[in-house]
Amino acid sequence: MKTLIAILLLTLTTAGSAQTAASEKDKEAVKATLVAMWDAIEKGDVARYASYLHPDFSAFGENDEYLSEGKDLEVRNYAEYLKTAKNIHTEMHQPKVTIRGDVAWITYYWTDSGEVDGKHFSSRGKSTRIFVKEDGKWLCIHGHYTNAP
Repeated sequence: MKTLIAILLLTLTTAGSAQTAASEKDKEAVKATLVAMWDAIEKGDVARYASYLHPDFSAFGENDEYLSEGKDLEVRNYAEYLKTAKNIHTEMHQPKVTIRGDVAWITYYWTDSGEVDGKHFSSRGKSTRIFVKEDGKWLCIHGHYTNAP
């Protein structure tokens, strides 16, 4: 009986450790996906940026009055933005990723800078992004961004 209990405890501990390792791997994958999204924007690669977005993408932008809905709209907006935006760079601070099954959300602060229409800009704020895992890939399905004073 003691042997059986020991085996059960070992099995539960091993399963918990494997789940934690997988969870940590997914947390890193979510952060890496967001950084890759920013990298695509920094390089002006709208098609690559689009590859990280879920078809049902929506966003509350930091300056938007209304919810923006649809991947196609997001891609068009960024393509238009990148016609005048240059030297964009975004940094993530204090990210926290939470995963529940095939849904993950990341909260973080950001700082960014660049040029729009030849004029320098910089901003900072806080954000929540929601990702869903489909076919082994994390896709951003929603973003909510708030400027910080």
